[in-house]
Amino acid sequence: MAKKSAVNKNNRRRLLAQRTAGKRERLRAVARDRALPPEERFQAFVKLAQLPRNSAPVRIRNRCELTGRPRGFYRKLRLSRIALRELASTGQIPGMTKSSW
Repeated sequence: MAKKSAVNKNNRRRLLAQRTAGKRERLRAVARDRALPPEERFQAFVKLAQLPRNSAPVRIRNRCELTGRPRGFYRKLRLSRIALRELASTGQIPGMTKSSW
């Protein structure tokens, strides 16, 4: 089980990224637009840099929904490898069985 503070920090980052996604995308579009004057593009870069760092989607860490584990994460199932194996062993995931040979 991951530390609750790390899981909560990641959840705060996720919420902040959702709240500022529209503003961040608009500023990035202005900054990338080569047709605009350089001063306007630079102002967009400055405003983008003034946004909180944790509002960037790249700072969000994929974590297991059950345990909060940050490594060995399967995106499709949103579970870590360990939680996936435990659920498969107990028959909680349809169509998945523990392999043995």
